[in-house]
Parts: sequence; structure tokens; C-alpha cells
Amino acid sequence: MRLSNNMFYQNSLNQLLRKQSDVLQAQNQVDTGVKYTSASQAPSDYAQAMLLGDKIQINEQHEKNINLLSNRLNIQESVLQNINTTIQYTEELAVRAGNGALNEQDKKALASELKELQQTLYDLMNTQTEDGKFLFSGYQDASQAYQFDSVTGEYEYQGDQGQHQITIANNVKINSSDNGFTTFEQVAARLNIANTDLGTGIAVIADQGAFDAFHQANYDAANPANNTFTINVLPPTPPATGDQYEVVDSTGTVLQSGNYSGEAIEFNGMSIRVSEGETTATVTLEAPQKQNLLNTLGDLINTLEDGSLTNEQYHHNLANANVGLRNASEKVVYTQATLGARMIALERVQDSNSAREINNQAARSNLVEVDMAAAISELTQHETALQASQATFGRLAKLSLFDYIG
Repeated sequence: MRLSNNMFYQNSLNQLLRKQSDVLQAQNQVDTGVKYTSASQAPSDYAQAMLLGDKIQINEQHEKNINLLSNRLNIQESVLQNINTTIQYTEELAVRAGNGALNEQDKKALASELKELQQTLYDLMNTQTEDGKFLFSGYQDASQAYQFDSVTGEYEYQGDQGQHQITIANNVKINSSDNGFTTFEQVAARLNIANTDLGTGIAVIADQGAFDAFHQANYDAANPANNTFTINVLPPTPPATGDQYEVVDSTGTVLQSGNYSGEAIEFNGMSIRVSEGETTATVTLEAPQKQNLLNTLGDLINTLEDGSLTNEQYHHNLANANVGLRNASEKVVYTQATLGARMIALERVQDSNSAREINNQAARSNLVEVDMAAAISELTQHETALQASQATFGRLAKLSLFDYIG
């Protein structure tokens, strides 16, 4: 078969172009680290790599959310710890206020110190996040959590019961905040007696634990009449020679009875002193109350500054403050515990996301990213083949029949 010069040159040129193309493709792989420049080169691998790329982007967003959530939780943890430390100090001052050796000036000095602590707590409970949102306002985080109402003289919660959530993994959301309603408003006040004025007599809580147990077992929210208990002083009934007493409920059932000598009657944690000459007295269980920390401190400050209170009223108010402060501290500690649980969950999800990220990156790399050592070796081979083809073409192109005629 006879080869024309045109055919020889065309075939050689085609060979050179193919080898140049191979060199360029290999060079591009080395430069970019990517196996394919278009989906048509490997449709299946390319599609899988795109899906993995989407997962990697989602995981990266989750990682950003994790960092944001971690910052929010750390801020709240620090704030709650400061709040609880401050509450504990106010408890110490409340106990000190019960010292019978204190004079009016001493009490006012304690009140002044408590005012400073109240302001500190007010500032902490109105903490803002890095973007200016109020940490404890729930969904109303553009509004200050607590404000002082000069008309009522009390601190009012301005937020709601919402809790923001942040997505940190597929179908995994964690609360990024705790609202003030749950953390500070739902603090149980001291269980108490509604009617403590019995003429010249008085009823006080002598044993809070026993009274709490009695109150919790007997308070009837549906039928308020059932919360009233009557103390009757009865004349002697032979063979008894002295007065008797009985405590009856709203149905007349006798709950307790005994000899009466004019001394206080101890009944389920209550110490009840009936007015001299009176034969009947009543006490009523007060409905359970909630009071936020700031107002509990406000009442304590007012008690310390009010010099007109009787000793019984003063110590009654101190008992209210002590119970309220203790319950407020327990509520903050409970919130800290739930916060700690969220932080542990966050760490575990973060570890899981990191492992998933590594797996997705490796899978995508195997599909579309080049093995750099292999790519460089392949580039060298293609360059060598191109150089050989160029050299061969140059030598064959110089051949002529006249070279063999001598």
C-alpha cells in the first residue's frame, strides 16, 4: 500500500495532537487535583461526588451552628454561675439579718448591701448575647427581660416562655437559651398561712418542713373553704378539770385535740396562740405562690428598712425571704444541670459530625480527586511519549528517495 506524503503528515499530526491532549489533561489533573473536568467523563462518579459535596457543605454549616451554640451555652453557663453565687451571698445576709443583736442601723446597712446585690442580679438577668439579643427573654429577645415597674414597686418579666433552638445535625436541634419565665419566675415562694391575725393572738409557722407536708397534702384549690381550720377552746368536760381544745376541718372532723392551758397550740408545723378570752379562732392555708428573685430581695430590703414591724412580723418576713432565696438558688442550679446536659450532647454531636466529615471527604476524594503521585507519574509518561513522537516525526519527515540513490 502506497502512503502519500499528505496521509503521512496527517497521521503523524493526529498522533502528536492526541499525545499533546493527553499531556494537557494530565497537567490539568496535577494543577487542579481533580480527575474530571466535566460530568460526561464519569457521570456516576461525578453525581456521587456532587451529593457528597452537598453533604459536606451542610456539615460545614452545622459546624458553624455548633460554634454559635457553644458560645451561647458558655455565656449562659457563666451568667447562671454568677447569679447563683450572688444568691448564695444574699442568703448569708438574710441569715445574718436574723441576729437579734442587730440594731436599726445595722439592718439598714444590710439593706444597702442587698440593694447592690439586687442591681447586680438585675443586670445579670438582663444579659445580652453577642448580637444584642436578651438572653433570658425567650422569643421576645429584642426586649429587655426584666424591668422595674415604679407603680407596683416590683420587677416584671417582659419576655415569654419560648426557647430558641439551633440545628447542629440532621434532625438534631438543641435549645440555645433558657427563658426567664422558667428560670426565675417559676420559683415557689414560702408556703404560708393566709390568716395569721387572731385578734391579740397569732399563728406562725414553727416547723416549715412539717407545715409544707401538711399544706401539700391538704390544700384544696378547687374548694377554698376546705383550706380553713378552726380552733375551738372548750370548757372542761368531766372528768377533765381544765379547758380542752380541738382543731377541726371544714366538715367538722376533729384533727387534733388536747388539754388547753392558754399556751400556743402546735398543729402540723403551726404554732397557734388564741386571743385571751376567745373560744374560737381560724387559720387558712394560703394558696401556693410564685415570686421572682428580684421581688423576693425587694421584700427583704423593705423588711430591713421598716422599723415599725413587730418581732413576729420581722422574723416571719425573714423566713419568707430565706425560703424564697433557697428555692431561687435551686431553680438556677436545676437550669444549670439541664444546660450541662445540653453541652454534653453538643460535644457528642460534634464528634459525630467530625467523623462524618472525614468519611465524606475521603469518599469524595476517592471519586473525583487525583492521587497526586500517580498523576505526576502519568504526566511524565505522556510527556515522554510526546517527545518520542515528536522526535520520530522529525526524523521520518526528512526521509527522501534521493537519500538512497548514489
